[in-house]
Amino acid sequence: MTAIERIASAMVWVIAALAVVFLLAPLAITVAVSFGDSAVFSLPPPGWSMRWYERLPNTRGLSGSLFTSVQIAALSTAVSLVIGTLCAIALVRGEFRGREAIATFLVSPLMLPGLVVGIAMLQGFRSMGLRDAWLSLLAAHVVITMPYVVRTVLAALSLFDFTLVDAARTLGCSYAQAVRRVLVPALAPAFLTSGMFAFLASMDNYPISIFFTDAWTKTLPIQMLQLVEERPDPMIAAISTLLILLAILALIIGDRLVGLKRLADF
Repeated sequence: MTAIERIASAMVWVIAALAVVFLLAPLAITVAVSFGDSAVFSLPPPGWSMRWYERLPNTRGLSGSLFTSVQIAALSTAVSLVIGTLCAIALVRGEFRGREAIATFLVSPLMLPGLVVGIAMLQGFRSMGLRDAWLSLLAAHVVITMPYVVRTVLAALSLFDFTLVDAARTLGCSYAQAVRRVLVPALAPAFLTSGMFAFLASMDNYPISIFFTDAWTKTLPIQMLQLVEERPDPMIAAISTLLILLAILALIIGDRLVGLKRLADF
C-alpha cells in the first residue's frame, strides 16, 4: 500500500468515525439526561437518579397513548405484511405492463414529506366519510408501513427460485402447502426485517398521526409533544430512552433469529 493509499484509508476511517459520533451523540445525550436528577435539561447532570422513570407509570395519558401506539403499530404491520407480500408476489410473477410504475407507486409514501401525505390522506378519508379517529389512524399507518414490506419482500422474491414451489407440488403438496413449506420459510428473514422496520416506523410516526388523533385517541409521539408543551422536563428523555431501547431490542431479536448480516442483505 502506497503512502497516498494509506492517507486515503485513514481519512475514510476518520470521516466514518465522525459520522458515527454525529449520529449517536444526540442519543447518548438523551440517555444521559434521562438519568439526571435535575428538573431541567442539563449535561452533565448534577446527580444521578431514576426519578423520571419512576414518574412514568403515574403520568396522565401516557399509558393510554402507549397502548394505542402499540395496538396501531401491531395491526398495521400485520395488515401490511399480508397486503405487501401479495403485491410483491404479483409484481414478481405477474405478466403485465407498468410493473415498475406500480412498484414505485407502492413505495412512494417513503419519498414524500410526511405532512404532504398526512394532508392528502386527511382530505381523502374525509371525502370517503371516514371520520373515526382509530380507524383513520390504522388506515394511515398501513399506508406508511406497507412500503417497507413491499420493498423488502420484493427484493427477497427477486432472489427466490419459484421452481422450488413447482417441485414441491410434484412431490404431492398442494399449492397452499408448497407455499407454506417452501416460500414462507425462504421469505422469513424478509418478513422479520420488514416487520421490524414497519413496527418501529409506526411507533415513531408523528407528521401523519397528528392529523388523525383526537382528545381520546392519541399515539405516543403526539402525547410526548403535549407533555413537552405542558412541562418540558427530562421525563421526555426517559420516554425517548425507552424507545431507543425498543429499537435495540428489535435488532437483538433479529440478530438472534436471522443474523444482522442476512438482515442487511434486504
